[in-house]
This record gives sequence, structure tokens and C-alpha cells, in this order.
Amino acid sequence: MDFLNEYGLFLAKTLTLVIAIIVLLVVVAALSMKKQRQKGELTVSDLGQRLKSFGHRLEAEVLDKKALKAREKAAKKEKDDGKANLFVLDFQGSMDAHEVEALREEVTAVLAVAKPQDEVLLRLESPGGVVHGYGLAASQLARVRDAGVPLTIAVDKVAASGGYMMACVGDRIMAAPFAMLGSIGVIAGIPNLHKVLKKHDIDYEQHTAGKFKRTLSMLGENTEEGREKFVADLNVIHGHFRRHVGQYRPALDVDAVATGEVWLGVDALEKGLIDEIATSDAYLTGKLGSHRILSVKYQLKRKLGEKFGLAFRSALARLGV
Repeated sequence: MDFLNEYGLFLAKTLTLVIAIIVLLVVVAALSMKKQRQKGELTVSDLGQRLKSFGHRLEAEVLDKKALKAREKAAKKEKDDGKANLFVLDFQGSMDAHEVEALREEVTAVLAVAKPQDEVLLRLESPGGVVHGYGLAASQLARVRDAGVPLTIAVDKVAASGGYMMACVGDRIMAAPFAMLGSIGVIAGIPNLHKVLKKHDIDYEQHTAGKFKRTLSMLGENTEEGREKFVADLNVIHGHFRRHVGQYRPALDVDAVATGEVWLGVDALEKGLIDEIATSDAYLTGKLGSHRILSVKYQLKRKLGEKFGLAFRSALARLGV
């Protein structure tokens, strides 16, 4: 009888443990599914305090105890209450401009709370890329201007082609002396393997509904009419690009700079492509006393394959490959 009681107690404990594990797994699965439904996460950090902490760390090493105590006392009296906000966004643009997905979320978040006395600083780095991607990115920045919030663009390295399409939307553009800006032009190319196929007696058929559904082909024989239409389309895009730049920088001689050329920061200032020679670091340091500086980032969730790819590229970079 005692054996049966003990055995029954053992079964009850085991059953309770199994049920508890099942409930835990269900909860974890539900939370995992909820996270998967979320495309990304918005993070806001106090960039101003981070910059100040660097100075405080050095002061602790170079000041004597009396001076350090006085500095700490003064620092405690400093308050960010009542200060205007400087929202800092970062755009590291790739060829396909997929970073615009994060930018649109960041802009939406900032405009939900920004006031006219606040400011947005975009630290922009991009050599350009696809027209539709950078056109959308420029439109996201236009939302900031249309909302009446001052928009400053800082270019430390490069803002060319689609990158400059974004930069020119700013109320103010600054660049480092040797940053590269401009490239107000359009380029497109396509290889053609028709002669190779013909040499090996390989036929290729292409059928379209619409005269110019496809102007140039990779495998078929291209016509002069198709080439002319292809170039005409590029000129149309270039015309829209020129008008876009002229809309946001009316004092700029667009005809003189819309040649596809690239200029260093010092020459870009002379041409009127930018307003000031300065780095983003210098600008942020100058705003420490007057603004509360907040970094706003929307991080898209990466798939497992993308994470492995990033880790692989990072490893190659560390090896100097």
C-alpha cells in the first residue's frame, strides 16, 4: 500500500513537471511569434551625455581634486530641462538603398514628438545607387522640412549621386574638407551577349506587348531605336534630378554642377553645393550646451542568413582580406 502511495505521488510530481514545461514552451513560442511579427526595434540613446562622459573621464585624470570637485558640482547644476532637442539620425547608404526602410521609421518617430525649436541632424554617407530607392529616401527627409523642423545634413565622407539627392533636401549642408559631393547625373549599362549566342547558333526569342516594354536586351539583338529610347529615359531621369536639386537649393547654378562630376568639400562650398565646411563631430560638440542630443535608430531584424553574412564579412575585414 505504501508503495502505491509513493508511486502515485511520484506520478503526480512527474505530471506536474511535464505540464509546467509544456506551459513554459507555449509561453516562449508565443513570445517568439510576437517578436517575429515585429519588423524592427526603435532605440533612443542620450548621445549628449555620452559625449560629455568622454570629457569627464579625461578631467578625472588631468584635474586636481579641488578643480575636479568644483567641476562635478557645476556639472550637477547643468540640466537638460527646457532645452531644444537635436535628433541625430544616421544613413549609411548602399546601392539598393534598403536603409530607407529604417529611415522612414526614424523620421516618423521623430516627427511624432519634434517641435519647431528642435532640430534633426542626419549624418549621411552614400555614393548613391538606384533612383527609386534614393528618391524615396529624399522624400522621407522632405517630410522633416515640410513639418517645419530644421534639417541639417552632415557629410563626413561622401554624398554623391543619390546621396546628394538626399543631402540637398537639408536646410543646411555641411561637409568635411575632403568629403566627396555631387555626381548629379544618371548612369546605366547592360551587357549584350547576342553575338556570343549567334556564334554558337543559339537563338533567343523575346516578345513584348508595348513598343518600348524593353528597350535594350542582354541576349537579343539591340536596335538603334531601342538605344535612343534608353538614352532618352536616362535624360528624363536626369531632368527630374536637376529640378529636384534646384527646388531645394534655388541659389545653386544647377547647369554648372549637373555634369556628373564630383567635388571635394572645399570645392563643393565654392560651387554652392554645401553651406559650410565642418565635421559632424564638431557640430555635435558645439550643440552640447544648447541642445539635448538624442540618437534615434530603428534596427531592422535580420534573418539568420544575413547574420552569418555580416559575421563572415566582419571576419574577413579583421583579417585584412
